Amino acid sequence: MIGFIGCGNMANAMMGGIIKSGLVKADEIISSDVSKAALDKAKDALGINTTTDNVSLAKQSDVIVLAIKPMYYEGAIKEIKDAVDENKIIVTIAPGKTIAFVEECFGRKIKLVRTMPNTPALVGEGITAMCVNENITDEDKEYVKKLLSSFGKAEVVGENLMDVVVSVSGSSPAYVFMFIEAMADAAVADGMPRAQAYTFAAQAVLGSAKMVLETGKHPGELKDMVCSPAGTTIEAVRVLEEKGMRSAVIEAMKACTKKAGS
Repeated sequence: MIGFIGCGNMANAMMGGIIKSGLVKADEIISSDVSKAALDKAKDALGINTTTDNVSLAKQSDVIVLAIKPMYYEGAIKEIKDAVDENKIIVTIAPGKTIAFVEECFGRKIKLVRTMPNTPALVGEGITAMCVNENITDEDKEYVKKLLSSFGKAEVVGENLMDVVVSVSGSSPAYVFMFIEAMADAAVADGMPRAQAYTFAAQAVLGSAKMVLETGKHPGELKDMVCSPAGTTIEAVRVLEEKGMRSAVIEAMKACTKKAGS
């Protein structure tokens, strides 16, 4: 049984992906939340089991995902820690909550996987970073990685990179949405209907990202392929460079990484 403490958007994305992959059946997943409305919605949509009792969930579950906001971690762990034995796997998804912090909250030896997923998991295109403590076996690690891969991709990283993961994938969908919105605004300004502008801009971003992943070419090489001599694209690139696009992105991500570690 896999238990999710918290039944928000990320939990629903993860549960939906796991069920869709066939790795775990819906009746082998249970979620708890303070909101009965959220639980009822997830039960109707996914067919999972639900409860408002975190302790009951912890006792039933072999894997427990803490899918709650970071500020609630200490309280939730205090509530369930006596129901967590050495064979259960704890999975966290909270930025800033280190392995050492969670181990200290439990106050004893546990199996722990720290992860950082992102919201594209909602459409099966997430990317999740994971790192583990010394109590996780190779078998445990592969099982959790398979679960995380069910709603996108999963990569094992050192814990020292988890704050970087927050800026490069956890928070970055917001930057991409801003870029799409800005491109659509420009298209609207030049006469395109807004709904159509969003479609063109979003599809261009989707296709470009797919080219990076599937061709294996450097992004700079792919950019050069679009830029004809004295053409329209290189003129747009010139203006973006003049306005400091790269610097703005780099500085924003460095600020995000710093905040994640504070």
